[in-house]
Amino acid sequence: MLYDVRSLIGSPVFATDGETGRVRDFLFDDESWQIRYVVLDVGSWLRRHDVVLPVNTFEPPDWATKVCSVRLSKEQVEDSPDVDTEKPVSRQQELAMRQYFGAMACWVDSEFGLASIPAGVKYPTPEGEDPHLRSAHHLIGYNIRATDGDFGRLEGFVMDQGTWHLGYLEVTALGWLHHRTVVIPTLWVDYISWPEFRIYLNHSRSTR
Repeated sequence: MLYDVRSLIGSPVFATDGETGRVRDFLFDDESWQIRYVVLDVGSWLRRHDVVLPVNTFEPPDWATKVCSVRLSKEQVEDSPDVDTEKPVSRQQELAMRQYFGAMACWVDSEFGLASIPAGVKYPTPEGEDPHLRSAHHLIGYNIRATDGDFGRLEGFVMDQGTWHLGYLEVTALGWLHHRTVVIPTLWVDYISWPEFRIYLNHSRSTR
């Protein structure tokens, strides 16, 4: 089955010892469209505090109740590296996540033990090389351009069940008389122009 990723934004996240935060965003690889990390707000109502967790620390989402569970303690979650989702994720930030989570920071689905994860460790996150990690939230509103002209605007993402893969873009297609919502396979994406806030397709507007 396919699910609207937006429906998980704001969902509560439960650690092994209780509720620990809420989903704020997803970081994905802009070449494979695989979600690699989930951004959580673990702060209070007075102050937001975003941390990032590898997707393979999560159980599959409960789509009926919109609840997520993670195989970490609250302490491990709250001491996870911070991330700036408003910018492309720096290589140093990804290295900090890999240092903190070890093998679990790899996007490949595998099972790893949790005993080696330290708590209370902070890492610097200077600017650096771009590892193709992008914020799903940041892309909302990007223009979609087909090979023969502008097509519409990105409204959201559709995720394949159990894979953490963004299989489709939800797009508001622009027409002469009305707008309509369509889904476009991410396989049709040629490239993303971050300076132009635009997603280029390798198909024409008439492709079905």
